[in-house]
Amino acid sequence: MRLTRKRLCSALLAAYLLFSLYAAYSVFLKPRRPAASRAAAPREKQGREHAVLGTEEWNPWEVDEKNDLQRKSANSLQLLKKMQVQQEQTDLRVQIWGKAAIGLYLWQHIFEGLLEPADVSAQWREGSVTAGKSLFSFITGPAVVPGYFSVEADNVVLVLNGREEEKISYATQWLHYAQTLVQTHKLQHVAVVLLGSEQCRNEWISPYLKRYGGFVDLLFIIYDSPLVNEEDIFHWPLGVATYRYFPVVEPSWSMLHTPRPYQCNFLGTIYKNSTREILVDVLKQNGLDKLCWISAREEWWPQETNESLRNYHDALLQSDLTLCPVGVNTECYRVYEACSFGSVPVVEDVMTPGNCGNSSVSHSAPLQLLKTTGAPFIFIKNWKELPAILEKEQNMTLQQKIQRRKQLMEWYRQFKAQMRQKFISALENSFLAKDGGG
Repeated sequence: MRLTRKRLCSALLAAYLLFSLYAAYSVFLKPRRPAASRAAAPREKQGREHAVLGTEEWNPWEVDEKNDLQRKSANSLQLLKKMQVQQEQTDLRVQIWGKAAIGLYLWQHIFEGLLEPADVSAQWREGSVTAGKSLFSFITGPAVVPGYFSVEADNVVLVLNGREEEKISYATQWLHYAQTLVQTHKLQHVAVVLLGSEQCRNEWISPYLKRYGGFVDLLFIIYDSPLVNEEDIFHWPLGVATYRYFPVVEPSWSMLHTPRPYQCNFLGTIYKNSTREILVDVLKQNGLDKLCWISAREEWWPQETNESLRNYHDALLQSDLTLCPVGVNTECYRVYEACSFGSVPVVEDVMTPGNCGNSSVSHSAPLQLLKTTGAPFIFIKNWKELPAILEKEQNMTLQQKIQRRKQLMEWYRQFKAQMRQKFISALENSFLAKDGGG
């Protein structure tokens, strides 16, 4: 009896195995009928046709396998293309150390790069951008301290402030750190973006430059320095006051087309015995202060309050012209900030005391960089010219002002793009050429 049961179980098991093998053969291995045979077969109702295909020809894994293969193939192709593009675009890896506020103008306004975290008070912020044949990374914040962060590229751009003695002392610490890295072969090339002295007294940087026996390959310097030769020492724009959190401004339809209630604006510090006093007097004597947004103060503020910053942005946005009197130097943040809001800068085109704008080298100083790039500003030599300028403003139509705003904002967009390309080309031409030659 036990033997019979055992044989029966064995027979059932064998039958199950045979059926399983036949099913597997039918689904995976059985040759399919050619298309001609299928076409010749009597057509039945569509529901029946799907049923026949379901039992005889449909592989439940075939579609998934085919889709998976297609996905893998597409992903592999995309990966290969991405690797190829990265390889083509990243012949040079450059790490930018932003140890001066002007670094934010370079990164956020000219390179249009982002920073993480977005919190401007963060101890460490970073970002990366591929441009030209180079991969640029940017680090900034109080936590970026010599010797306490990872140097992740053979090529470095140091952004430094050399405007005054205290700043120069701090800048030299970074230069010595970079010099040590070069001497120990941890860095190959170094460039510097320098906020120079407003009197263009920048002799202290010369011993660090390679042309004078130092290690710095390239220098990008702000203000009309006589050091500039546009070969290894380049003129660089001051830009906006990022230390006061001036934002990246995106142009809008209303910014271009809306009538502005004020003909001009000036919000700033009035220094004793300066042309700024003359400017305010001219406005008041001619009753023009009623046409303009004027807010003068006697002391310079290193930081703005939320209210004063908001008022300043509103004044730029609601004025057709922005008055830009000289300070310690002719070039000021206000010029670029006005461009951001489509308010035409009226620039006092006079030399300030110091070593800037050597007339034997260039007749276009001051503001040589802006003039040679065709800045559509109003340049004046004396603020007594202002009443005639404002009278002309009153006779302009809205359409004429809209066209002028478009011209200004397009120029500024192209100017930043031109500066970006100038920066990238200088680094690539210098660093890659030296690498290839070495």
